[in-house]
This record gives sequence, structure tokens and C-alpha cells, in this order.
Amino acid sequence: MGDPTVGRKVIFDEPFAGIDTEIWNAGPKATRAAQGHYGIAAFSRFGGEEGFDPYAIIDDPQAEDGKALQITAKYIGRPMQVVNYYGNLDPKFQWLTGNIQTGRLDGTVSRGWRNGYFEARMWVPEHPLTWPAFWLLNRESILRPQQSIEIDIVEHKGWELDLYGAYLHEWGEPGERHEGTGVRTGVNVTKGYHLYGVLIDGPRCIPFFDRKQVHSPVNGQPISWTIARAPMLDAQQDLFWPLIGLALREDGPVRQPLPPEQREARLRVDYFRVYG
Repeated sequence: MGDPTVGRKVIFDEPFAGIDTEIWNAGPKATRAAQGHYGIAAFSRFGGEEGFDPYAIIDDPQAEDGKALQITAKYIGRPMQVVNYYGNLDPKFQWLTGNIQTGRLDGTVSRGWRNGYFEARMWVPEHPLTWPAFWLLNRESILRPQQSIEIDIVEHKGWELDLYGAYLHEWGEPGERHEGTGVRTGVNVTKGYHLYGVLIDGPRCIPFFDRKQVHSPVNGQPISWTIARAPMLDAQQDLFWPLIGLALREDGPVRQPLPPEQREARLRVDYFRVYG
């Protein structure tokens, strides 16, 4: 498959010249299944927590329109009082970071789509703890998480410079199933912007890197996964909504104590678009 934007038009464009809080919600993942935090960093609301705001619109000459969203993870290193965060008192977990999404805890979704090509232009950091992601969830998963669909367009570990993961998870029984692949990029993705995308077309789920279809590292064949719950999505008139965040995980090659230059890390997002 060639360039997934050919023959499609932009139906949503977020250039991140600013942050529209009517569209974007910030903080823990919108879910009734748990507290919404995951990893070893707390997700901040807009305006910040503990005196630190991880969200900023910055001037960036390498961004398409000269502006980008920057999400910063910062080690606070003291007891915190972040609501519903399990790591407030554990020094290893006393990080703050950011996560934006169009879903909300009450089950509403400000922007969502059943089908389309979903793409973000992102510059991921190099760091022994970072775990940035651009992913989709279905709307019904917020209030009824017993069965949910998660499409991870990119999950990157900051110490794997030319590799990231892409996944399709259909959680919950009956019919729980999982697909996934490591994506060998051939370039160091921490040195600049790249395009991370997925095409959803009915039951088809096709990952892309720099607008080229991802191929299996096992057999070299182009990857096209099947969403087994596509009929359920259609029957419920369900939609997919995006999340973009900079999580941290604890299984990287970490030096102790953490050196000063590793106490902050930054993810840049040039834009998010949907083509239909």
C-alpha cells in the first residue's frame, strides 16, 4: 500500500499553535477501570501540578508551521499530592508529565472517528525512562471497560533509538486478542520529527511509519491486522479517540542516582491529523 493520504482529505487538523481546551483534556487516561495513571510518572492536568506545568506551545523552526506542543517530564523528587496517583510517596515515582486526549471521564468524546488515517508528527526523546505514545481507544471503553479496543500507533522506549512498538489490543472476554510488532525504522527517531500513523478502514488496522506501510520483521510481509470487534463498533456507533502522552517506565537502563541531565525529558508534537 502506498501513501495513505492519497485520495483522502484532511477532516481534522490540530497544528498545536495553541491548546484548545474544548477539544483537548489533560491528565490521567479517561477510564472508569482504574485511576488512569500508569508507569512511574503522574499525568498532570492543564495548568500543572506541584508547581510544574508540563504543557507548552513553543517556537520550533523544524515544525511545519513553526509551532509545536512540548510535553515535559520532570523529576520532582519529593512527596506529591497528585489526585489518585499511587506514586506520590515513592521517590522512584515522583515524576510529573503530560497526557492529552479528546476523551473525558464522563464518557464524552470531543473529537472521534470510526474510520480514517490517523497521523501525528512527533519527535520522541532519548532517555532511559521515557515511554511516549500516540494511541486510540474506543469511546465505549471509558464507561464500559469490560471490553475495549486499544490501538497503539507508536509506543517508544527512549533507549531504543531505531525501534518502536505498534499494537492492536482487544481487551476483555469473550474474544480477547492481541496483535503487535516491533518497527525497525532504519533511522534514529530521537534525532528529529517522524510521522506515525494508522489506517482504520472497517475491520482493517494498518500501521504506517513515515507514510510507508509497516512490514513484519518476521516474514517481511506488509502488516494489516483485523479488528475482530468491528461489527460491535458499528452496532454501537462507536468511535476512536486519540491520546498523546509522555509516560515513563522503570525497566530501562537507569543510572542511580539519576544524573541531573536525565531529570527532565521532552516530547514534541508538531501536529495531529485525521484523513478521511
